[in-house]
This record gives sequence, C-alpha cells and structure tokens, in this order.
Amino acid sequence: MLQRFLRTGLLATALAAALPGHAATEQAKASSAVLFQGFHWHSANGAWYADLHAKAADLKALGVTHVWFPPVSDAGSPEGYLPRQLDKLDSAYGNEAQLRSAVAALSAQGIQSVADVVINHRIGSKGWGDFSNPGWDCRAVVNGDEWAGRCGNADSGDGYAAARDIDHSQAFVQRDLKAWLANRLGGVGFSGIRYDYSKGYAPSYAATYHDAMNPAFCVGEVWTDLDFNRVDAHRQQLVNYVDGTGGRCAAFDFTSKGLLNQALAYNEYGRLRDGSGKPAGGIGWWAQKMVTFVDNHDTGPSESCGAGQNHWPVPCDKVMQGYAYVLTHPGIPSLYYPHVYNWGLKDPIRTLLALRREQGIVSTSAVAIQRAEQGLYAAVIDGKLAMKIGPNGWSPGAGWTLRASGDQYAVWSRAGGGCGSVPVTFRIAANVAAGQVVQLVGDQAGLGNWSPVQGFKLTAQGSGGNTVWSGTAQLPPASAIQYKYVIWNGSSAIWESNQPGSNGNREAVTPACGGSGSQNDGGFRY
Repeated sequence: MLQRFLRTGLLATALAAALPGHAATEQAKASSAVLFQGFHWHSANGAWYADLHAKAADLKALGVTHVWFPPVSDAGSPEGYLPRQLDKLDSAYGNEAQLRSAVAALSAQGIQSVADVVINHRIGSKGWGDFSNPGWDCRAVVNGDEWAGRCGNADSGDGYAAARDIDHSQAFVQRDLKAWLANRLGGVGFSGIRYDYSKGYAPSYAATYHDAMNPAFCVGEVWTDLDFNRVDAHRQQLVNYVDGTGGRCAAFDFTSKGLLNQALAYNEYGRLRDGSGKPAGGIGWWAQKMVTFVDNHDTGPSESCGAGQNHWPVPCDKVMQGYAYVLTHPGIPSLYYPHVYNWGLKDPIRTLLALRREQGIVSTSAVAIQRAEQGLYAAVIDGKLAMKIGPNGWSPGAGWTLRASGDQYAVWSRAGGGCGSVPVTFRIAANVAAGQVVQLVGDQAGLGNWSPVQGFKLTAQGSGGNTVWSGTAQLPPASAIQYKYVIWNGSSAIWESNQPGSNGNREAVTPACGGSGSQNDGGFRY
C-alpha cells in the first residue's frame, strides 16, 4: 500500500512541474530550507514587525531561510485569525509600513517571507456577513453556515463556527483572493504561503490561489485528530492534501508531531518507526512534501512553559529532544520563536542547524533507523549523521565523533570529516504513457539493488513527448557504480536496452566526499 501513496505523490509532482509559469518551489526539490515561525500567541503587541526587522541579521546567522509571519490583515481578534478587511494590512502586529520594512530587512539578508493566509473564514465589519474591502454578498457564505443570511453553495471542507465559512466556488471570491495574494501580499514582498485551517476547503482551491501568487514556498495546516491505532490513516490525510494541490504545497507533518508528543511524554520511542522500518510520520511516506516542527503558536506554549495555547504540546523539558529529531531528519524543519528567543535554546538549536547544513541534510535525505523502542530512538541519516533521543544509552560505534548533546539527546558525524554518501543527479529523456514513471535501478542500495520495485524514482520536469526525468540520489562516495533506467507502471518494468561495453550497463564513478555528481544520460533506449 505504501507504494501506492508514493506513486500518487510522484505523479502529482510531475503534473505540478509541467504547469506553465509554475515556480520552482522548495516543495519540488531536495530542499535545504529552514522555516522560522516568527511569532507566538501573545505577539500582537503593536510592535512585532519592528522586532522581526531588528532580528533579521541574527536569523540569517542562525541559518533561517524563510520566516513565517502572523496574519497581516485587519482582523476581529488581535492574533489575526478572524480576518475582517483583507486588503487593509494594518493589524495588531503593526501597520503596513512597518510590515514592508520588516519584509525588506529580511530580504536584504537573503531570507524569504511567508504569509499566513487565512481564507477559510471571515467576519463582517459590523455584523455577521457585511464584508468590506473587498466587499462580498451573502453568496460568499456557504450553505450550512451558522449565519441565517447565508446563500452560497455547499462547503467543500470542515466548518468553522467562530466565523463565516467562505464559499470558494464563487468566481468573485476567487477573483478577489487571487488579487489579494498576488497584488497586496506579493506587493509587500511575500514569496511564500502558509495556509491556515487547510481542512476547511478543498485543496484544489489552495492550488488555484497558489498559482495566482506563484510562491516559492507553500505549506498547508491539515490538523486532524490522531488515533495512535490508525497512524497510516492520519498521514494519508497529509498525502491527500498534497495530491489535492497537485504537488504544489507541502503539509505540516502533524503525524510526526503527534508521535513525538507521545514518545517524549511516555518514553514510547518505538512509535517513531513504522512497520516497514521507516519514520512513522509523514516524512516516512513523502518527506519532500512535509514541514516538520516541535511546537507552534497553537500546539505549544508561548513565552514560557505555562503561557499560550498549549493545545498539543511537547513536554517542556523535552523540547531539545524534539529538535534533535526534526533538525537531523528529512522534511523542511520549522523553528518556533519562543524556543529561540524566550526559552534560552538558541545556542543548542544553532549547533544542530549548523550540523544539518554542514552535512548537507535536506528534505529528501534517507533515514536508517537503528533502534526504536521503549526509552530509545536512534537513526543514521544519509550515512553522515547519527542521532539518538531518549533516556537509554546508544552509540553509533567507532568512526563517529560526538558533535552535539544535551539532556537525553546526542548527535554524531563521521570522524575525520568523512561522509556516508554524496549527491548524484541523474537525467534522461523518455516517452512514457499515462500511469508510468521513470526509475533508476542499479547495484547500490540507493538504486534498489537491481530491483525495479525498490528503484530510485525520478521526477518529470515537463510534459509531452520526450520529457526529461531527473532526481538526485545519495550514493557511496568515490565508488564505481552500474545502473540502468526502467519505465515502471507499478507492477512491471520496461528496461532500457543494453549499453556499449562488456556488461551492457551504464557506468559511473561517484565523487569524493564534499563533491556532487551529475549524469546527463541522453534519451531512453528501447
């Protein structure tokens, strides 16, 4: 069943990449991005944009590449999650001029800004449904909303009782939201989207609005109840959301978040490995499309352990264990403002981030879980980093150097600056039918050990005849490898014909540690 999930996602990514004018996003590559949530539940103090402006250089030094802003529009609540006048960009966090200044300061440091896009619901300026700036009539409110004056169509997602649920099937709603994203938010300098309450409307609408703004980063909040006896059903919802956006947007990995909560609170570290031996959260199925996190403004505390929302927190004394997990594992990791600036954890977080960057850990890195049991989780990532969390002892053995440690966590890298793998990018042009993908198979574990079922899946870089397929595999350094391409439909493979040479296989030598390779292999030979 796992293969079905991954194939669905791969095809969605290929379709998204083929769209005209579609931006190259962090969600469509092996990303080294690090997201920073630049606020918490008590940040609406009128001067928050000035605070982010002042911290721009420090965030760059920390290793942050993207900053997630709080909702920027006028709202009926200080936190911004009851939007009122969307086109008015004065909020309890500061005015529009201060907002523009903060975004510009971050941009000057090479940091992109991500907007918190709250479009599932809205409140009226004075009453239940008197929408202004932009102005909408009762058709904007879905049938079934609590407001008696509603006259829209059926809701395409879950309801939200605190405000009017918006009918995204209406052409005028789509028109105004597209203009708001592309012109108002894009005009301020935002180049990323964080969709709030993504379960409230069909993900196809998220794709529509995404294309209007054409951001370089996109992630949706799909937060649903986690049944620890049905974990796969929970992460399937994350995959479904990504597929529903055509692969354009990632999802916050709430499955990994919930499993970390349980592991850290009750020493149940075995929950972090699934039945196939992979990470049990969303990153175990589709890490490239997952944004991982320890806590955020809703799930965790704010300035201190007892403050804030605390709806689903990691135990306060186990936060660094959480970061030891998310900052060494695949997916795009997210940092939380209070942990960095209020809880005194900036230095140990900086150390972990520096190790991630030094060792080239990215959103698609490979995880080899060593132990997952009561009191201990240990893993090796890309053959370069080893880590453990939990009260029980563990060591990767000889050839590793301890680089970071704290209360119940430790991280090692290979001694002497060695590495376990190097990135090699493969490209080939091929004609494939609907339902087929191109895979790489070869004599390495990362290439499936000659098994098409376990082959390395490539991603289409366009559409139509003779499309280029590519992907970056992590392979042993300074090694002679043999490989071939196959066209795979999920159950059978079409192998390319034999190549010149004694064995009929393609051959290459991978680069030494610290290098990267590229194999441009022309066209698929039938």
